[in-house]
Amino acid sequence: MNRLTCLVAATAAAASIAALGATSAATASTRPGNAAVAAAAARAALRYVTANPPATNQPVPGTRASVQGPTRLLSGNWSGYANDDSKGNAYSKVSAGWTEPAVTCPTKEDQLAAFWVGIDGLTSSKVEQDGTLAQCYEGKAYYYTWWEMYPTNNIQVVGGTVKPGDKIAASVVKTGTRYALKVTDSTTSGNNVSTTQTCSASACIDSSAEWIGEAPGGSRGEYPLADFKTWAVSSASVTSGTKTGTIKTFPDDEITMESDTYALATPGALNSAGTGFTDTWDNSY
Repeated sequence: MNRLTCLVAATAAAASIAALGATSAATASTRPGNAAVAAAAARAALRYVTANPPATNQPVPGTRASVQGPTRLLSGNWSGYANDDSKGNAYSKVSAGWTEPAVTCPTKEDQLAAFWVGIDGLTSSKVEQDGTLAQCYEGKAYYYTWWEMYPTNNIQVVGGTVKPGDKIAASVVKTGTRYALKVTDSTTSGNNVSTTQTCSASACIDSSAEWIGEAPGGSRGEYPLADFKTWAVSSASVTSGTKTGTIKTFPDDEITMESDTYALATPGALNSAGTGFTDTWDNSY
């Protein structure tokens, strides 16, 4: 998936939209009036959703790797920042905080937007990630916490009562072959994530750290990206070896999400400390 072109990603997204439309049409006659039943149906629709490696990993045309400042990359499904292993770095901890953004939902199209931190994924399909997920399902918005871990690589939904404006903190910490994945919703109870998963050193190579807004994927490609307006990352921290720093401490990549012709989501510049940035929604697909 990470070697596809933006054009292929856009085609897959169009196929996914068609499939989602067919599903909505099939369930329209039985659309639940009860909010709890509707919420259960929305959550069930997430069963095979995955947070994928970037659909492209290509330099912005006309640019080169920076001596100072981030390398600029294009992706069909990621927007945000990553630290890479161009100087041999291996990462053992990544964290950040944010306020959960509100999404605006269309009436006839199901959409998703995932916000997360993670290790691996930039150049590897073996991922260790966690964060929040905004879902537009049959015209209504739902919000969750989640985690994902190789080899399953499917989003594991935990909390379903996250609200826009909730204060979120997320981290992934590696110790030996164990990865502690943690998400804390300090505003609304019942949404915290805390799980420890195991992955061998030969499989999970810790070659990158990420702070990403994503259009998650399903069996037929990326979902349309939900309109999240702006996602603001703060307190970003990362550790490689014995050194702990911020996004700009290690070789960093600024990633813009775009289709074959226009931007889907665009990250702003890092703040002066390198601990935060804003990511802005541009288009759904």
